[in-house]
Amino acid sequence: MSLNGVAIGTRVVVRYLIEGGERATDALGTLTQRTETHLSLQTRNGLVDIPINDVVAGKPVPPAPQRKVR
Repeated sequence: MSLNGVAIGTRVVVRYLIEGGERATDALGTLTQRTETHLSLQTRNGLVDIPINDVVAGKPVPPAPQRKVR
């Protein structure tokens, strides 16, 4: 799926290739930037820069659930 129509600031999940295309991993976060060659996601662990050519799949996802106060 293409993330071209997804607005900046949308929460997305992206599956992309790593290790020279031998494996894939997922990134879940807020889309912060999109260029012709890269996507940038702000995740819980920091900013992730993903080359567009390595993207296998991606889609918008609902906002994170609110944490319950104990």
